[in-house]
Amino acid sequence: MSLSPKQEQLFKQASKHIPGGVNSPVRAFNGVGGTPVFIEKAKGAYLYDVDGKRYVDYVGSWGPMILGHAHPDIIAAVQKAAEDGLSFGAPTVYETTLADIICEIMPSIEMVRMTNSGTEATMTAIRLARGYTGRDKIVKFEGCYHGHSDSLLVKAGSGMLTLGEPTSKGVPADFAKHTITLPYNDIEAVKACFAKFGDEIAGVIVEPIAGNMNLVKPIVGFLETIREQCDAYKAVFIIDEVMTGFRVALGGAQALYNVKPDLTTLGKIIGAGLPVGAFGGKREIMECIAPLGGVYQAGTLSGNPLAMRAGIRMFEHLRQPNFYVDLNAKMTKLLNGLQQAADAAGVPFRTEHAGGLFGMYFTDQPEITSFEHILKCNADAFRLFFHGMLKRGVNFAPAAYEAGFISIAHSDEDIEFTIQAATEVFAEMKAAEV
Repeated sequence: MSLSPKQEQLFKQASKHIPGGVNSPVRAFNGVGGTPVFIEKAKGAYLYDVDGKRYVDYVGSWGPMILGHAHPDIIAAVQKAAEDGLSFGAPTVYETTLADIICEIMPSIEMVRMTNSGTEATMTAIRLARGYTGRDKIVKFEGCYHGHSDSLLVKAGSGMLTLGEPTSKGVPADFAKHTITLPYNDIEAVKACFAKFGDEIAGVIVEPIAGNMNLVKPIVGFLETIREQCDAYKAVFIIDEVMTGFRVALGGAQALYNVKPDLTTLGKIIGAGLPVGAFGGKREIMECIAPLGGVYQAGTLSGNPLAMRAGIRMFEHLRQPNFYVDLNAKMTKLLNGLQQAADAAGVPFRTEHAGGLFGMYFTDQPEITSFEHILKCNADAFRLFFHGMLKRGVNFAPAAYEAGFISIAHSDEDIEFTIQAATEVFAEMKAAEV
């Protein structure tokens, strides 16, 4: 999609003092080609760019805008909070209230600590697992992203159970060697890993539904096997719900799949999209965090009053009886319509979803259960689809390996508009034989 001269100029200006012109790499459109769109404002299900063009948005600031953008109740809560002061560096009752809400909704969390981001939450959860167990090794899975801390920017070694190697410059090899990367959904690999390294493993961290390699659900027994192995070897089971928490179900993926972690990490959805995160879990583990224990974690803006008060107000909506029923109904309507449009055009395409989180795959593979399956999908087809939809006013994530999000603000008309746009794009793709 060709952008206006204004958009091109803004990107040129941004690139002068911001690396790559963006403050987070996925915004750079490297995965789809072209120049990123500069957004001016958002409301409900829509984004509006600097030229005034409207887009039906299925990114939702990468997940937290489950109520839609600029929800009036959230804006009011933030405005009232701002009038009282932006940051105190001291306790407020709102931190306590939000902590109580989170612990009530997620019973596996007995104590919770607020952070400033999901990356900070996962980084500290790993430090906590190591401090609690006195061990060094961490197990993670291919295709799962847990933020950009050093211990997690690691790929697998030359063999399944060999030591990890850094995937980013600046990560010391000595850090990476303590991280073991296994194939997602490989139950036997988990068992083999613990058989070899069990007494050295501090913890296992996993996305319960992988949302950073598009979307891959756990197969039956995968999460349960991790739980069993962690119990057997006294390792800490960390479920990363930064993406899935309160989005796939009120109680998160752990409620959806009935699996209980030792620690849970949460992201900006708990602050209705403001910069915030959290980690929490078993009391005996959380009591190892300073000032109660020797595992250090701190942050001047942790528990920021704007984020706390926005989150408290948001949960009033999420806890309404039919909220997730309605959200699922919208998702089903959207994905069924997209599938029918692709089938009618003869384009290999399939979808998957959990609650308000969804994946789209340009493939004729019968199932998608691994990172290997995702890599076999047609990334070129996705690029054409992405730009065709963007041109028509529909915004999806600018990468074939990212999940999508729907909000309660998406109307039937928004969904029908999306399906009609997809019908046109699929027809173009078939004509081009992509």
